[in-house]
Amino acid sequence: MRFIDHPDLKRFIQFALDEDIKDGDHTSLACIPKEASGHANLLIKEDGILCGLPVAIAVFAEVDTSLEMDIFMDEGDAIKKGDVVFKVSGSAISILTAERLVLNCMQRMSGIATLTNKYVKAIQGTHAQVIDTRKTTPGIRFLEKYAVTIGGGANHRFGLYDMVMIKDNHVDFSGGIAQAIERTHQYLKNKGLQLKIEVETRNIDEVTQVLKAGGIDRIMLDNYTPEEMKSAVQLIDGRYETEASGGIKLDTIRSYAETGVDFISVGALTHSAISLDISLKAHFE
Repeated sequence: MRFIDHPDLKRFIQFALDEDIKDGDHTSLACIPKEASGHANLLIKEDGILCGLPVAIAVFAEVDTSLEMDIFMDEGDAIKKGDVVFKVSGSAISILTAERLVLNCMQRMSGIATLTNKYVKAIQGTHAQVIDTRKTTPGIRFLEKYAVTIGGGANHRFGLYDMVMIKDNHVDFSGGIAQAIERTHQYLKNKGLQLKIEVETRNIDEVTQVLKAGGIDRIMLDNYTPEEMKSAVQLIDGRYETEASGGIKLDTIRSYAETGVDFISVGALTHSAISLDISLKAHFE
């Protein structure tokens, strides 16, 4: 079992439960005897990649430590309609109180993992690696980026703080690529920071400017055609990492991967993934 080793997980679960429950799950409290017990099965209703089991375990434990889980599948498994992933047993009220948060997380995360896996499979046999972006849902970026890795992709920078990415607007406001890179080096030196630097380029001329300036780690090739990207990758010639970006879809990603680019960033992995259909079916005793 893979676990999400992130300090925000417990805080997120507590916030999400409070958002949903406030002063009580009044429907369950009103309808169900306090002592009622039973179990519920997590049922898969659509083929995909399983993701979010560690969150489900943590949610049930947060709601009621006496709940017990029997887990039949593992994180990252290929799942199909009709599969039962786990059984949770114990207080009927506790199971129903936790139900929606468990499903919301697992459906969303499994949807992201499933879509990512499709992109990863589409470029198998090439040098390229599928990576995500910051186009995520505020507050649960760590869960969505984790789901990308379960689907076989990799993470780009997590936020604005862990990497310098000089994009077109930064370049334009700085007065040019060379000026932006120079100011970045001075800033990092003054702050005592050691961060990787990536520069976005819009055409071959800008690639040439980056190569002339130097002192960076990765060149982003944004909104290039596959033919333009192949020329840019050949020009860079392994001196820096290369990243393809800009509206790359499942039916076009292979043509970009075959240019020899190192990374292909796909915002759709997180901003356009459709949640997988999963349900929790109750069996009360």
